[in-house]
Amino acid sequence: MALNIGGLVGLIVFYLITLVIGVWASWKSKKEKRENPTEMAIVGGRNMNFWVGLFTATATWVGGAYINGTAEIVYLPSRGLVWVQAPAGFALALLIGGLFFVNPMRSKNYLTMMDPIQEAYGNMMGSLLFIPSLIADVFWFAAILASLGATMKVILDIQGYLAIIISACTVILYTLLGGLYSVAYTDVIQLVFIMASLWISIPFAMTNFATESISYTIDHSVFQAPWVGKIEAHDIGRWLDDFLYLVLGAIPWQTYFQRVLSASSAKQARLISYLSGMGCFTLAIPSVLIGAVAASTDWNQTGYGLPTPNDRGESALILPLVLHCLCPTYISVCGLGAIAAAVMSSGDSALLSASSMFAHNIYRKILRKKATEKDVLWVMRASMVAFGALATILAFYSHSIYDLWLLGGELVYALLFPQLCCVLFIPNTNTYGSAAGFFFGFLLRLLAGEPSLKIPPLICYPGCSLVDGAYVQRFPFKTITMLITLLTIVSVSYLAAFVFKRNLLPRKWDVFALQHRIPVALKKSSSKFPYLPLGHEYDAFVISPSIVDMQGRKSGC
Repeated sequence: MALNIGGLVGLIVFYLITLVIGVWASWKSKKEKRENPTEMAIVGGRNMNFWVGLFTATATWVGGAYINGTAEIVYLPSRGLVWVQAPAGFALALLIGGLFFVNPMRSKNYLTMMDPIQEAYGNMMGSLLFIPSLIADVFWFAAILASLGATMKVILDIQGYLAIIISACTVILYTLLGGLYSVAYTDVIQLVFIMASLWISIPFAMTNFATESISYTIDHSVFQAPWVGKIEAHDIGRWLDDFLYLVLGAIPWQTYFQRVLSASSAKQARLISYLSGMGCFTLAIPSVLIGAVAASTDWNQTGYGLPTPNDRGESALILPLVLHCLCPTYISVCGLGAIAAAVMSSGDSALLSASSMFAHNIYRKILRKKATEKDVLWVMRASMVAFGALATILAFYSHSIYDLWLLGGELVYALLFPQLCCVLFIPNTNTYGSAAGFFFGFLLRLLAGEPSLKIPPLICYPGCSLVDGAYVQRFPFKTITMLITLLTIVSVSYLAAFVFKRNLLPRKWDVFALQHRIPVALKKSSSKFPYLPLGHEYDAFVISPSIVDMQGRKSGC
């Protein structure tokens, strides 16, 4: 296959347009900056246009892994349409997020999802819980970069590492320049491109001479098993586990909260959450159709030949293969642009998410508490470059990185989701419970093993069996781990409060000063606590002659 010069030029033009929009958005954000440039960079000054907010929220979820993975699952003979859980899962996640999580986060003007955790459990737990979130974001960026590299190799016949480096540099540059504004406005053009390009390719792929009607192959075996798929009885627990993981595990991500916290009102934030869920579901339809076309194609009649992509172990590339083998060249290039746009729309979100939490929650609140706004901004930019470079390097190890990203997402589900639920909805949980839940949940997840990484399980749940040389857990162990973590946080918190407040353990063992917490209601304004709203109860920590408020700031008393 020869280098596709026209396709390469078209892709470069698309990258330049994206970069220009990102630079323009950066200029716009600088023009609108007031007293808090960090807030502008992280949540767009909490005044993001509704439609821009909706587009960027939708584009964040509709990434390269989403559109490629949906097509792959429909195509796989062992899976099929019934195993496509991400569209419905993400739609429900965004519905639940809008119903229950938006108001508590907006009411206290948080910048990141780590703010309530640090406020309730302290900086130590904030640092620990930042780790799984950082791992998931970096590996997410790396995985979608690797996917883009493989796609460009199929369609343009260029080396994957060139695509990875160019894409990463473009994303890092415009995200670094404008923060959330650049990410949001580039997401608009990227989402439009995704919708237009994928839908344009559908008629060409479906009417190719090598393709049988997908309405017939949905329940008839022609070239492979029907693409509707089926769920075996012994896989029901695994299916439910994966679905709950997508629904609940998609909530505790900074990329989500960054969008809803940037809206100009709580009402708009909830509406953005609901509508972006519907958008995610709708944008999965082209990928489902492409996967169905791939399952209905006689690959021996195409330039790809035999064996089939599944037999060659290239099912992960099924979307670009359909575009390349079943569509005209100019259509396949448009489809490649859609994949590139999807990668960039999710990559910039992951990059901004990780750097925002590091600069605000780690650097400002732990490493340098007297840091100025300018200092925090520069640390945020430096961390973007560092995390982006790390993800770019990791993207060259595509297979293992994708598996590690999945494992990172499971850690977010098992460890972060229960912690966030506790700080927002369950009163009186404390640092003892948080620490116990973190370590116990982490241990349980590791002991369950990971077949994709060849880690054998030390805990074999019911239904655990050996498949292709690796143990597979068919029991819903991810959800069980999450629930055990939640139960541990609550039970240990109340147990610690009981034993220390009843003086059943020596005071010197109370390392988190739990027994010194005294409920204090602020009845009138005080110059010492100008940032605390009146009429609420706060935990005052009576330590020497000073009071430390819930945000960790000391005031003379």
